Amino acid sequence: MKPVRVILSPEAEEAYKYLKAEAPKSKIERTILNSLEKKKELIKLNPHYGEPISKIHIPREYIAKYGVDNLFWVKLPSFWRMLYTLTNDEKEIEIIAFVLDIIDHKQYDKRFGYRKK
Repeated sequence: MKPVRVILSPEAEEAYKYLKAEAPKSKIERTILNSLEKKKELIKLNPHYGEPISKIHIPREYIAKYGVDNLFWVKLPSFWRMLYTLTNDEKEIEIIAFVLDIIDHKQYDKRFGYRKK
């Protein structure tokens, strides 16, 4: 099997830095960060670990900005979500799991056009 590398987008990197900064003083952020680290390792072992999102539901923002043609989501604690896409590195023989976003559930619902009931 090809090796898998997990890379964070600038938006995901920003959320990751926020979680790292808040983790020492907040149990919630620490829990989310710990889960995020575990999920990254699970994705390295199995790139299709996350739940696939139907192509028709992929936000246009991701298609325009990153050329996404596949998208997966992973549940994190406190209703946070990690969204990633899989791609190949043309230079090396490996799979890249490109984390597009690490967002709370409110942002997730907004990004995918879900409404409150």
